[in-house]
Formats: sequence, C-alpha cells, structure tokens
Amino acid sequence: MKNRICFGSIGVIHTPFTVHTGTPVQSALSATEGRAEVFPEYAEGLADLEGFSHIILVYHFHRSRGFHLAQRPLLDPSKNRGIFAIRHYRRPNPIGISIVRIRKISSCFIEFTGADMLDGSPLLDIKPFIGLFDNREDTVDGWFDTCPRPLPGEHHPPYDDEKEDLA
Repeated sequence: MKNRICFGSIGVIHTPFTVHTGTPVQSALSATEGRAEVFPEYAEGLADLEGFSHIILVYHFHRSRGFHLAQRPLLDPSKNRGIFAIRHYRRPNPIGISIVRIRKISSCFIEFTGADMLDGSPLLDIKPFIGLFDNREDTVDGWFDTCPRPLPGEHHPPYDDEKEDLA
C-alpha cells in the first residue's frame, strides 16, 4: 500500500458470532442482537444519539487475513467478482460497515439489532443514519440485480479458506 493510515478503536462490538460461517450475510437481514461498547474516553460522543432509530457502525474485520482482488461473493457463487464490487471481508483495507437499529443506549453501551459482525470487532466509528442523506431511490445494483434475493436470517456459508482466516 502506498500510504499507511493508522486508526485506533473507539470501542469493541460484542455479538454471538465467533466465525464467519453462520454469521448473517448483511445487517438488513439480521434480527440478532449485539452490543457496541464505547471506551469511556469516547462516551461523551454518544450524546444526542438516542434520538435516532439507526446508526452506522464502522469496524475492522479483525479476523480477516490478507486479501484477494477477485473473490466469490456470498450471494452469487457462480464466479469471482472484483473485491470493490462485493462486500467480502477479505479486502485491502478490511473495514466493515453495518446499519443497525438502536435498542438502548446506556453509559458506554449501545444495544442494537442487526448484528452481522464477529464478536470482538474493533469499533472505529459511529455515525447516525439519516434518511435524507443515506437513502437512495434510484439505485442500480450491478450484478446483484440478477441474483436471487437473500432471505432474512440467511447466513454465511462455509468458505474454503476460512481456516486460513482464523489462524
């Protein structure tokens, strides 16, 4: 990589998922509860968040090792696709984003629904989801438009290289 950029975590995300297999495919398809723990030195930044229904969690795919510029997407196993056209965790910069529904905020904790990340994921940032800014009505979804739609509760199938990711 040409320019190295270093981020520190502002907290950690707690979920029931410890391996990719069995983890929900996307937060929109997940009814699983999770909890974002914000480190005390950042807790003041949670002020005024309780007025929002959803937030965007930005986190590190901490269990991912290495990357491929082409990878088989979860929802279309027929062929490899460019990594920037899919949402696979093996990326040059292993950063994840999930839109989750806030259930409760107390002290340094945000309880939410929509967990699709692994337990212990380092939390990099939290942003409010604002419908006016974050919804788009005129989207075209590329190759995904030709795929069968995933079902709520659909989970990651096993990957051939998952053992390598967990080393």
